[in-house]
Amino acid sequence: MKELPTASRIVVIGGGIVGCSTAYHLAHLGCEVLLLERHKLTSGTTFHAAGLVGQLRTSANITQLLGYSVELYDRIEAETGLGSGWKMNGGLRLACNPDRWTEVKRQASTAHAFGLDMQLLSPSEAQELWPLMNVDDVVGAAFLPTDGQANPSDITQALARGARLKGAIIAEEVAVLDLELQRGVIRAVITSQGRVECEKVVCCAGQWTREFAGRFGVNVPLVSVQHQYMVTETIKGISDSLPTLRDPDRLTYFKEEVGGLVMGGYEPNPIPWAVGGIPDGFHFTLLDADFTHFEPMLHQALGRVPALEDAGIKQLINGPESFTPDGNFIVGEAPGLAGFYVGAGFNAYGIAAGGGAGMALAEWVHRGEPPYDLWPVDIRRFGPVHLDTDWVRSRTLQAYARHYTLAWPQEEFDSARPTRRSPLYELLKQQGACFGEKLGWERPNWFADLQAGEQAEDIYSFTQPGWHDAVAREHKAVREAAVVIDQSSFAKFLLKGPDALASLDWLAANDVDKPVGSLTYTQLLDDRGGIQCDLTVARIADDEFYLVTGTGFATHDFEWIRRNIPAQANVQLLDITSSKAVLSVMGPHAREVLAPLSRHDLSNEAFPFASCQQIGVACCPVLALRITYVGELGWELHIPTEFAVTVYEALMDAGRSQGLVNAGYRVIESCRLEKAYRAWGSDIGPDYTPLEAGLGWALKHRRTDKPFKGRDAIVEQERIGVAKRLACFTIDDPRQVLLGRETIVRNGQRVGWLSSAGYAHHVGMYIGYGYVRNKDGVDDDYLMSGHYQLEVATELVDCTVHLEPLYDPSMKRIKC
Repeated sequence: MKELPTASRIVVIGGGIVGCSTAYHLAHLGCEVLLLERHKLTSGTTFHAAGLVGQLRTSANITQLLGYSVELYDRIEAETGLGSGWKMNGGLRLACNPDRWTEVKRQASTAHAFGLDMQLLSPSEAQELWPLMNVDDVVGAAFLPTDGQANPSDITQALARGARLKGAIIAEEVAVLDLELQRGVIRAVITSQGRVECEKVVCCAGQWTREFAGRFGVNVPLVSVQHQYMVTETIKGISDSLPTLRDPDRLTYFKEEVGGLVMGGYEPNPIPWAVGGIPDGFHFTLLDADFTHFEPMLHQALGRVPALEDAGIKQLINGPESFTPDGNFIVGEAPGLAGFYVGAGFNAYGIAAGGGAGMALAEWVHRGEPPYDLWPVDIRRFGPVHLDTDWVRSRTLQAYARHYTLAWPQEEFDSARPTRRSPLYELLKQQGACFGEKLGWERPNWFADLQAGEQAEDIYSFTQPGWHDAVAREHKAVREAAVVIDQSSFAKFLLKGPDALASLDWLAANDVDKPVGSLTYTQLLDDRGGIQCDLTVARIADDEFYLVTGTGFATHDFEWIRRNIPAQANVQLLDITSSKAVLSVMGPHAREVLAPLSRHDLSNEAFPFASCQQIGVACCPVLALRITYVGELGWELHIPTEFAVTVYEALMDAGRSQGLVNAGYRVIESCRLEKAYRAWGSDIGPDYTPLEAGLGWALKHRRTDKPFKGRDAIVEQERIGVAKRLACFTIDDPRQVLLGRETIVRNGQRVGWLSSAGYAHHVGMYIGYGYVRNKDGVDDDYLMSGHYQLEVATELVDCTVHLEPLYDPSMKRIKC
């Protein structure tokens, strides 16, 4: 081995496909990069990967990322001269029951929206592509011609050569033992061959990542799970052009390999591995084959491919892979440790994701931001509950077991629950709450009528879910009386200090320089004008602001604010989420419910919209925020946790005569769709600006005395116009169900997809929101002049476009 350099600007840890892809892309960006592998390239888990490469995911950007992998693998052999085993032989997915066929048709519409040519086939057409399979139980199939397969080791070696050709140094047999930190700043990596000074570290250490990163306070929620697949001898009739095959109703997958088949799957009872820690010296190592555990999947596979019965078995491979609690991989700069990046937890599709993930990580490291919004795989999507490995393992095993089960709309996990509970959990449970979970928090989704014999249990469907009638009752109460909703899981921050105003005024796109007691809805933007945070700001003192954001965005938003506070600012940012419970009292009777419990004047004159006050409710101290996400009169009551039960009981007693009822998060979603309120993570995010999202009214960009982060991009975009705009869509056909990701078609051309959708009970129809795209610009005239259709499960349905909310509470009428 050549002598190890004493310094490199960037060090990549791990020589699997993701590490080598990251080094390849960093080198192509002109970066100085050193990759360190403790043993040999691919020796961790890459060498035993099955090598299927599929592209379609529920996120457009993750689909785009996997599509980039395909583009890269298509050219890497010509670029480097090394064979990669890549072939674009296409991918088949079978459906063997009506629900699965509905799912597959919806996936096809999603694929079309994302630019993929997914084709629906009859059973006989599918059999023509895969002659050895039995199709007696097949309802239909989907075929994606650009999917394929690769040899994991070969493609990794090709990426490594491509990195070296651009100047990267790759050193094998060099273990990274430690990081050298100085006041929280990375200075060097300490290796088995000495110290290497560096500025940034990219940890692509696979299943070793959680333990290594955890030593430096970085939480990477992944665990190791055994994954088995079988390799057969040559089978007559198999050609090297045979597509990959996924048979989710039988939990199995297949690919061609040297004239035989690779067959594996995702069993409902996965086996965790290395619960007590990964053994030392574990490299190029497989686990003992477990034929007993594999036998049920083999039985399922025999029903699909009868030729397997007479095929010889070369090997049953059992190799551990790293899996995550939500089935998505983990990339990004670690919260709390600047300059430390992670690319790990690829859930057995690291080959499919490796090319794109390496590209995205390299861009993130080099430019300080990803090439596009990667929220579904962003390391900041996790929180405190993921610090506990037992919780992570419990949830991850369920996610593994669901890999091929039907992906029902709004389906909840039931493992590792309950964990985080508000003080009202037991009270609400006794009253029929059906809970969902987010970031470990138990949150009431809807309430069953126990007296009428309803069960507080989710019944999932691709049409009308089991909670439809319950949410309709709650929706009626929101619009006609009042509801109370436990929203204690809101993330809540304090920003305080002499420079609090100046710091927040720089971060916020809206004007927060208002008197104490003001409440401001604002976005926080990046330099491209993209929406990084979407939150409510209450000014509770001259030098103190109370910030409220969504449950799932706690880590992301806290980290964004912390990292973008101006240097040298004298200010503190504190996460006080657990110290406050939140009860939202919403509806036209909300004032009548609250007034008898407080000596404070709650009239519109004394307590106007977009203001906050410290008041007493039932003898308890409450920070009341006059705001709404349902489109009705209401207050969020932010209560010290120990007072929450008292306030709740008093509200329910006082509100009985006003028709007050419990409500949950499903009704919030239904109401916000009617009122056209945006949701971060779907309707808005880093890929969208306020001008594109119809939130220009919440900007202060025309004030030259108020510079803020992202202002220059907004000013320029306002000057040249936008190329995409968020709009509302409704359909008149009551048979059609909108769930999100349906394709938007304008004048026969695909122009986007629905970012969110659902049933709105007051207006009595499905509503969807999505961006209409046009490179030449999108204004009101363009939006309103086209003939629009939505592709729903591959069927084109006429729809109507709207630019205004469909519900106006001040007029109590539908505006369709």
